[in-house]
Amino acid sequence: MLKAEKVLNAALVAGETSGDLLAGLLLDGMRTRWPELHSVGIGGPQMAKRGFQAWWPHDKLSVHGFGWEVLRRYREIVGIRTQLKNRLLADKPDVFIGVDAPDFNLDLEAALKAQGIKTVHFVCPSVWAWRPERLEKIKRSVDHVLCIFPFEPELLAQHGIAATYVGHPLANVIPMQPDRAQARAKLGLRPDDPVVAILPGSRESEVRHLVDVLFQAAALIGQARPAIQFIVPAIPALRPRIEAAAAASGVGAALRVVQGQSHTVLGACDVTLIASGTATLEAALFKRPMVIAYRMSAMSWQIMRRKKLQPWVGLPNILCRDFVVPELLQDAATPQALAKEVLAWLDASAQDPAKIQRLEQRFTALHAELQRDTPTLAAHAIATVLQA
Repeated sequence: MLKAEKVLNAALVAGETSGDLLAGLLLDGMRTRWPELHSVGIGGPQMAKRGFQAWWPHDKLSVHGFGWEVLRRYREIVGIRTQLKNRLLADKPDVFIGVDAPDFNLDLEAALKAQGIKTVHFVCPSVWAWRPERLEKIKRSVDHVLCIFPFEPELLAQHGIAATYVGHPLANVIPMQPDRAQARAKLGLRPDDPVVAILPGSRESEVRHLVDVLFQAAALIGQARPAIQFIVPAIPALRPRIEAAAAASGVGAALRVVQGQSHTVLGACDVTLIASGTATLEAALFKRPMVIAYRMSAMSWQIMRRKKLQPWVGLPNILCRDFVVPELLQDAATPQALAKEVLAWLDASAQDPAKIQRLEQRFTALHAELQRDTPTLAAHAIATVLQA
């Protein structure tokens, strides 16, 4: 039972940049409901802004793929999880909330739940895309799942898992009608410049596998359209690697790397060449045409292909249940193929504006469907779990 309506001791774990953003918004709703919120665990700068005390930084959990890339970090990550579990069992919080990072959080949640700690998982693992075997593990590990996509609670209910649709937090952060002119002004771009945003990912391993081929595609696009400007938002830890790849690409002054500002960059661009992941949903909420690319190690790719349950990989296509934007994955993600698809979107702006309008309409409808008062709904669901 909750100690007092105003007081809540919560432990959270968020991995990666996207999890930090989601958890930060969740903490907003929790602090409104519990003004004396005390929150600890693993997190990043967005969580820290809300008073979160990070025992480990969120990037300690950033890992990519299935094969040796995971095994290389396995001992360190398991050690962190063991230390965190022991610390939380010694001084039990009212609730533990795992934000995404299911490979880390579900085992931790199972151990905590077994010792009587209420557990909530924020963001349903993608059991509808791959790894359906996780459903039993979710049921065993968590008291409640906070879902960011509307079809997920019904799917979980079929397996006896309590869940609440809380909308996608990004749908409230990103305006329904983005101001392209304002975004361009912030980046020092002229209103009529053709602009391509390149987002190579937020993980080191993603960038390592993908950035060179994206910049090679940019070089080809630049040869076809010399007036095009390329803008690349980079998190500080990855900026040196991205800048080195940019210097080697031959694109020259037409390609500029900026620190952070991914939303400003997406708001400013005409088209984005983008790594599959949460950023593709952000691009859709900005109503931008995109070309989705992804590459990983050969072993990771073979495992993922076998686990894949539906034809789409990019979130905009999954949510629209259609290939509304092109996906070029693994061997198909060649510089030539990527450049061709980006140029096709740029051509459509002038030659087939109805195509762009149709895409914008699909993304606007998607935005409305995902737009809910996520912090309040999530906090209410957490309160319900605590009172059970």
